[in-house]
Amino acid sequence: MTQSPKNVSKGFTKAFWVSNTVELFERMAYYAVFIVLTIYLSSILGFNDLEASMISGLFSGGLYLLPIFTGAYADKIGFRKSMIVAFSLLSVGYLGLGILPTLLEAAGLVEYGKATRFTGLPDSDSRWMIVPVLFVIMVGGSFIKSIISASVAKETTEANRARGYSIFYMMVNIGAFTGKTVIDPLRNVIGEQAYIYINYFSAAMTILALLSVVLLYKSTHTAGKSMREIGQGFLRIITNWRLLILILIITGFWMVQQQLYATMPKYVIRMAGETAKPGWIANVNPFVVVCCVSFVTRLMAKRSAITSMNIGMFLIPFSALLMACGNLLGNDVISGMSNITLMMIAGIVIQALAECFISPRYLEYFSLQAPKGEEGMYLGFSHLHSFLSSIFGFGIAGVLLTKYCPDPVLFETREAWEAASANAHYIWYYFAAIGLISALALLVFAKITQSIDKKKKAKV
Repeated sequence: MTQSPKNVSKGFTKAFWVSNTVELFERMAYYAVFIVLTIYLSSILGFNDLEASMISGLFSGGLYLLPIFTGAYADKIGFRKSMIVAFSLLSVGYLGLGILPTLLEAAGLVEYGKATRFTGLPDSDSRWMIVPVLFVIMVGGSFIKSIISASVAKETTEANRARGYSIFYMMVNIGAFTGKTVIDPLRNVIGEQAYIYINYFSAAMTILALLSVVLLYKSTHTAGKSMREIGQGFLRIITNWRLLILILIITGFWMVQQQLYATMPKYVIRMAGETAKPGWIANVNPFVVVCCVSFVTRLMAKRSAITSMNIGMFLIPFSALLMACGNLLGNDVISGMSNITLMMIAGIVIQALAECFISPRYLEYFSLQAPKGEEGMYLGFSHLHSFLSSIFGFGIAGVLLTKYCPDPVLFETREAWEAASANAHYIWYYFAAIGLISALALLVFAKITQSIDKKKKAKV
């Protein structure tokens, strides 16, 4: 069914707004769980830091690798059917995360309450039942990664696409902010059981999104691509050297950004104390993005996407250095707030500003490369950076936490742990270096591609 005309630069179709609304619900569900996934794996299922980081990294990585294929499949079957499949799988998966601990407790392997008491679970293979549950969420989420951003591309024109992605990214971050606010008050009331019950909230959000799609979503993008055409389109993408190199460079930014989930929750609880609120600290990121992304988009409207991304990339190393400062300052700068929390917030503010410059323009850049009818595939491919950053970002985080900020329960005395974690801030130096190298690489990339484009125009 055809929606309202898209040639009006300031107007958007009904499908555009429904897509953004269900993205809001999906992000609420995802971030409510993901902000504490490593803690869920350790405190609820008994995995150690390295195991929890690797499982989380593979989960997040798969979530961003699969859109290359699910995006292509969405181009074949249509966006509406793809969304129904996606939200059905997500609902089943989040319910599974909530039900699994109940089954493990019934088997006598663990007792849950304000604090978890393991009675054999860390040594049991039963805890690995989490893998198929996370796989279901991974597949469902991978459809969403490609479909929603591709739907925005499909339902906008070149005249209003930057604004469309600005709105999309605002909705993403409103969802992220809302989802992350749930866990801390829930943890204050019921303790570690909050890491179990939060999954039912996420399931409710994805069920609501599913109903919204069934009742309200009518897309102009319906099935039509053959598998041969999809294969040809896939070959075009993987031979586009500019897109491949850009993905590798942007991976550096996202490796630093992933530390909001891979390192920050355990780092602040261990360094600032059990009263620290990682959910609220992480919420600084979406709050700043929601407040600033539209302004930044308008500010950079006459600049190229690469120029905007360059500015953001050079902000990232500074954000990591600010996070390191929390462990270097003496007395608390603000009474009632630890320096760890204060400097983590300062670093996240800079990180969020960088995201405003980078992410919407990155999606716009990819959408403009996509031939008609292949938006799902191209926007799915654009998320490959998050696959790489998840695998490497979470993997490095597990190693660095173990080395510089180990779990206090592994030590007999507080003094022994303090000695082992005296250089915990070194973790952030590694990520500052990664961010700086990536920023310099993007600068070189921009210069080279501009030179090539000028030579091509001169020949014409």
